[in-house]
Amino acid sequence: MTAVSNEVSARAESARLKDFVRVATARVDDAAEAIGRIFCPHDLTPVDRSGRDFSAHHNCAGFDGFSVNYVAYGGSVAINPGCLDRFFLLQMPLSGSAAVRTAARELTTGPQHCASLLSPTIPTEMTWRDDCAQIILLLDRKLVEHRAAALGGVAVRPVEFDPAVALHGPLGQTLSARIEHLVSTAEQLGPHKSLPAVAAADWRESFLNVLLNEQRHSQSSAIDVFNGRAEAQPAALKRVRAFLETRATEPLDLAELAEIAGTGIRALQLGFRRHFGTTVSEMLLDIRLAHLNARLKTARPGERIVDIAFDLGFTHLSRMASAYRAKFGESPKATLQRLS
Repeated sequence: MTAVSNEVSARAESARLKDFVRVATARVDDAAEAIGRIFCPHDLTPVDRSGRDFSAHHNCAGFDGFSVNYVAYGGSVAINPGCLDRFFLLQMPLSGSAAVRTAARELTTGPQHCASLLSPTIPTEMTWRDDCAQIILLLDRKLVEHRAAALGGVAVRPVEFDPAVALHGPLGQTLSARIEHLVSTAEQLGPHKSLPAVAAADWRESFLNVLLNEQRHSQSSAIDVFNGRAEAQPAALKRVRAFLETRATEPLDLAELAEIAGTGIRALQLGFRRHFGTTVSEMLLDIRLAHLNARLKTARPGERIVDIAFDLGFTHLSRMASAYRAKFGESPKATLQRLS
């Protein structure tokens, strides 16, 4: 066995997911072609006179909609995948370092320091240095984009993440722990046992939710507003209030009102609290009471309070009378008799 093949074998033995071998080679062209089939076509070039030290390893445990991968290169290599197109890649460094350059920014990743999160629509170039090895989580693009749309209440559109994930922060620590757990689970199962569908769904949901809610991306603002974590626009809330004014006699439909505001129901409720100091139902009650007061003031002879109240959507007359007295300082009957 040659020195190069000995080196490849030694590095393969120390790899994670070593029972899931897809690629183990010391040939650059073979590595680019084989790993390109698994991920996407890319240019792969040894740099800094690393041709003699080159080796490539790729181990992959695949699941429904995502996979976890161990990828390592001997020496230093330049990798140019362009746009990933079909998937997102979260790259968690184990050794060495990687210089990552996207259309938006440049960063250097390394163990305990920084991971990278690559988006499929952003061109990317990387240089992996000093025998760099990384655990890579691959997430299907459609899964991420459809979940972002659902969380933000918007149409499906591209999602582009901030590529830097600080490993010393809460998100980085959470991701590190979950990915280590996933890798250990896959290693325990081995390549001949499949992860139960329920467990795979739990892992998928876990990664989608933590990344879309905790890492900043192009849909973060929409998600924050839709879920009530950010201020809804006062203009949107005024539209809802105007709608309530004109449709006060109709049953309250929070889903319809949220659609008018362009937010989620929770965000709508929080927005009313913040901007109007009241709830949606309390505002509707106040509007109905004002309409009742106006109707009583212009009532024709013989009109009954109960009929007017039912017309305006009141079904509990005692509650209506109590709320009316609190607002106007007299009972509906007193208003009607006073102005008759």
